[in-house]
Formats: sequence, C-alpha cells, structure tokens
Amino acid sequence: MKLRIKFSKQGPVKFVGHLDVMRYFQKAMRRAGIDIKYSEGFSPHQVMSFAAPLGVGLTSNGEYMDIEVNSMEDCKTMVSQLNEVMAEGIQIMECHMLDERAKNAMSLVAAADYTLTFREGKQPNDLEAFLNGLSDFMGQDHILITKKTKKGEREIDLKAFIYELSVHGETIFMKISAGSADNIKPELVMEAYYQWLGQTCPEFAFQIQREEVYGNKVDEEHIILVPLGLIGESLE
Repeated sequence: MKLRIKFSKQGPVKFVGHLDVMRYFQKAMRRAGIDIKYSEGFSPHQVMSFAAPLGVGLTSNGEYMDIEVNSMEDCKTMVSQLNEVMAEGIQIMECHMLDERAKNAMSLVAAADYTLTFREGKQPNDLEAFLNGLSDFMGQDHILITKKTKKGEREIDLKAFIYELSVHGETIFMKISAGSADNIKPELVMEAYYQWLGQTCPEFAFQIQREEVYGNKVDEEHIILVPLGLIGESLE
C-alpha cells in the first residue's frame, strides 16, 4: 500500500539537513513499529521518498514523503503511531492512502507557498514603503534576472514563475514555481526585488517558512495547482 505523509518541521530541527532527516525517518519507522516495505536485492532499504528537499534554516508546515507498507490499520492510527516517536519540532499532520498507480511526490512537485518575515535588526528603515513597493515590482511586464544553474548561468523572466506575491501585515506571502524543471527559491525573488530597488539584499535577512507544496492536476481540461496530499488519493 502506498501512503503520502505530510509533516511539519519547526524549531531547532530546521538546522538538520535533508539527508539526516531521511535517516531520522528511517529510524522513526522502526521505533513506531510501522510495517514498512523494503526493497529487494543485495542491500534492502525502506521504500521511502521525499517530495522536495527543504533548505537548511527553513521551517515548514507542508513537507511530504511517500512510503509503502505491507500492512496498516488506518491513516489515523498511522499518524498517531508516528507522532508518539517524533522528535521535538517534527509533527505528522496528515496521512493519505494512494492509488497503486499514483506517481511519487517528487515527480509531481510544481509549486510551493512560502511566508517570509524579517529577522530582528534586518528590517529596512521604512518597512511600510518596502512592503508597499512589492506591488509595483510585480506590476512590471518582465522581471529579467540571471539564474545560476549546474550548467552555468541563464537569463530568465522571473515573473513567469511567481504565481502570487502579497503582503499580510509584516509578512510576505509568495506562491512560486518549484520542482526539478523550474525551481525558484524565495530568496531569489527577494534578491531581485532589492536589485530593482537599487539595493543589496542583507545576508540572512528573512526567516522563511514553507507552507504548502503543490502538484499539477488536470480539472475539466484546465491545469490547477493542488496540495500534494490530495493528488493520487485512493478512492477506496
């Protein structure tokens, strides 16, 4: 049986890197007594994959991993079993049973929500003017930047990959492209804004939190963004 599990990552564990988070969950599955499926072959390993690695220092309310189990009671029990052994800062939020034909979460990632707040002492002198200026920044026809890639550098129109950018109080919200093809980091958006202002973005200026991860779903011939937990769910 295929399962998609949503979890949050808060507090000091934000400094734990992706590979260590993977190892942590492998041990947690054993401690919780989950009847997880193992791969076949010379060196069996738990059938487990993660949607999108989270950068070190970022917190999240919307992380996803896929696992396969040989047996289970139900999703509610699975959430309870795992939360009993979770370390402080990691909480299992949801569990969804997937159709056996469902694609893994990593291949589905298309976008993500982020919220950004200034760290203490990093705010601009006129915070209100800074936040209000974001609407003019997004009002441009194009936002051309040079993006570094593994193969070098290329110019892209950043605006095409920013699906939403808004301000709520002193918090900046953005929905941006994610995944393997066009992965945009929230820091890149803010660096482009500072550059547009003729300023340099202060290092480590923002506390960044990922709120949700989305995949594409075809709905009546239209492609819409849907939270990963709702894609590929079993109808049984």
